Amino acid sequence: MGKTVSTIAKNTGILFLSRIISKLFGFFYLIYTVRYLGPANYGILAFALALNGIFRVLINFGIDPLYVREIARNKKLAPKYLANGIVLKTLLGALTFLIIALIVNFLEYPYTTVMVVYIITITWIVGGIINLFVDLCNAFEKMEFVGMGQILQSILFLVFTIIAIVLRLDVIHFAFIYIIVYLIILGYYGTIITLKFIRITLEADWSLWKYIIKDAWPFALTSFFVGVYYYTDSIMLSFIKSNFEVGIYNAAYKLSITASFIPFAYLTSIYPRISMEYKRNHNKFEKMSLYSVYIMGFFGMIIMILGYLLAQPLIIIIYGYKYINSIPIFQILIISIGIGFLTQTFGYLLNASNNQKLEMYIMLVGILLNIALNYALISIKGAVGAAFATLITRIFLLIVRGSILKKKKIITSYKISRKDLRLIKHILTLDWRRL
Repeated sequence: MGKTVSTIAKNTGILFLSRIISKLFGFFYLIYTVRYLGPANYGILAFALALNGIFRVLINFGIDPLYVREIARNKKLAPKYLANGIVLKTLLGALTFLIIALIVNFLEYPYTTVMVVYIITITWIVGGIINLFVDLCNAFEKMEFVGMGQILQSILFLVFTIIAIVLRLDVIHFAFIYIIVYLIILGYYGTIITLKFIRITLEADWSLWKYIIKDAWPFALTSFFVGVYYYTDSIMLSFIKSNFEVGIYNAAYKLSITASFIPFAYLTSIYPRISMEYKRNHNKFEKMSLYSVYIMGFFGMIIMILGYLLAQPLIIIIYGYKYINSIPIFQILIISIGIGFLTQTFGYLLNASNNQKLEMYIMLVGILLNIALNYALISIKGAVGAAFATLITRIFLLIVRGSILKKKKIITSYKISRKDLRLIKHILTLDWRRL
């Protein structure tokens, strides 16, 4: 257990540090972007990102968590899975672009909005290929390459954003930053994979595609539900209200999710290991699961308290007084983010224990609730209503996932021994020598 914990601790530390650095650069990128574009133009960019956030599931089709799980269990699958994944995601990307193009043209969005949507869609197609390379690094538990990629990406976004501001580019040209950065990152990961892991090839194995689609579709639907859950508020704000409302909401939302690097770093690190232990040693799996629940619960509580109390000075200092309406939105969303630390943990545990179909149904109910709440609350309270819809839905998912984990005896009890509490204390204080 000590070696396992040390490996997880090392990978978590690497991703945690890289996320801090990348979030720092990303933070300045966010400030420059939001301030420069203003609420209305930033609303256009946010809408394009939200729309693609939902439909990019067609590009990834649940392949990423499946690849991490399967390759983590059998490293020999890596070359074949990567070769087929690149071809499959490219074809799915072309289909996604066609669908999104039909939607924005059918709804007669303005030229500027349509062009920004096109640019972001192409970006996500490139991102789908990048994700395959990241999957392979995660499966081999070589998180240092992922960490370096995250830092490089955030630096590039900041540099190109400053250049765009100096050149006084409009929102369409601003969107091109995404394509440029993603192409550079694609080159970075392609080089790493070739030099450190396997030779990149292309292959179309129909029997493997059939297996992947059959096994990955629950992940795909779950990802779709997650996308709708995270982005339906921005899209409905665009339909019901205005780009201004989308802008002030997303300014608060983007700031609140900067804290998400904590569960991302930890859960990404532990997922390959915990997937293996579910098959090999359920007691070890359950103990690791309990550690995760307690650790994420601790950090989630800290984020909620600090974020709520510091909301006003944060918004004014970072965005300026023209985003003052984002303050109450941020306070609601930061509570939602804190709760999400546990919600995401429960979701990862369901996937790691081969309950992706059940997770899919949970997300389906959650997304229907979220849509209904958004429709009702946005009409009344605008962006504030959208924030409340997100919070209520996340509380619902927390309760349902936690109850099911216990009912199915994936976690038999949420109680933990004093010895385990001391181990968690060492993890939280980074005292790895005691692990």
